[in-house]
Amino acid sequence: MRKPNFLLFSFFSVAIQFLFFDKFSAESILCSEPMATTLGGVHPSRGSQNSAELESLARFAVDEHNKKENAMVEFVRVVKATEQVVSGTLHHLTVEAIDAGKKKLYEAKVWVKPWMNFKELQEFKHAGDADVSPSFTASDLGVKKDVKGPGLQALPTHDPVVQDAANHAVKTIQQRSNSLVPYELKEIVHAKAEVLEDFAKLYMLLKVKRGDKEEKFKVEVHHKSEGTFHLNHMEPDHS
Repeated sequence: MRKPNFLLFSFFSVAIQFLFFDKFSAESILCSEPMATTLGGVHPSRGSQNSAELESLARFAVDEHNKKENAMVEFVRVVKATEQVVSGTLHHLTVEAIDAGKKKLYEAKVWVKPWMNFKELQEFKHAGDADVSPSFTASDLGVKKDVKGPGLQALPTHDPVVQDAANHAVKTIQQRSNSLVPYELKEIVHAKAEVLEDFAKLYMLLKVKRGDKEEKFKVEVHHKSEGTFHLNHMEPDHS
């Protein structure tokens, strides 16, 4: 009878050691995970290029700062946003907010791990007073006055902002079309801009190619202050 009891005792002993080791290993891995191990460099937010997501992150940063510092900072807008691939994503945000009746800029870092429903404010610091001047000016886009309409200004088609806006428009057209044949930007026929308070409207006529077929699209792309683009309107041009 001794031998079976010894074997039974050994089995339970090994089982307990295994469970303890497994739990210890799992906790060690979780606890030793670096806060923000850099896997990639800082690059513009894929904003996403989703301004609603960026605004949500910025509001979270302001709210967390207010809780920690017993402050009453009021969110205004996202001025700039970049992100960095870590164990998750580290969002670098420049936020305009009001503190004691005065507009100020803050630099915030928000660490996000979507698969764990994890979001944490890593840093929130004052970066200076906010510039009350518009985020965009005519000179920022290299434009010149166009006599065809007040507010509209001609843009050189080789301008980097125009090129980026056109590429964004073609990419979005591709996504909305669900076409298996990719769209290719052939030419920016012309481009104009209307500079508003914190974003610019770019009106462009684009010549694109899909397979053997060439098409033209009139598009309106919004260029936001944080550097993101949004295709607001598009329509085929049959002229």
